[in-house]
Amino acid sequence: MKDTYTGVTPEQFQEFSTLPIEGPFQMLNLLKFKDKVVETGTSGAEVYAEYMHAVIPFFMASKAKIVYQGKPIFSLIGPHNTKEWDKILIVEYASKEDFIGMITAEGYPAKIRSQALEDSRLIVCSSK
Repeated sequence: MKDTYTGVTPEQFQEFSTLPIEGPFQMLNLLKFKDKVVETGTSGAEVYAEYMHAVIPFFMASKAKIVYQGKPIFSLIGPHNTKEWDKILIVEYASKEDFIGMITAEGYPAKIRSQALEDSRLIVCSSK
């Protein structure tokens, strides 16, 4: 069985907080949804849609903007006949401080995001 990841570990958060990121950066989200979320009885995709609705005020406060979101349809390079991810999302943040403020803000819906996901990756990117 492969390892799965649905949240930030304290070690990863600490390492991220010390990265020398100046100005805007992007987060590449690779998302694999649960078929069914036990807590709600609905699909992971439906619960993730709830998360996206709940996170809007936090995005606005942190000056985040969705650069791209879409559904992978075919792997041209990589494992053949597998669908590793259900959704790809790229979000741009104005600064590392804004991002940290967002995910540590009271009421941030991290639990909803985790409930929706079977597996995920959150990759920090820079266009510099």
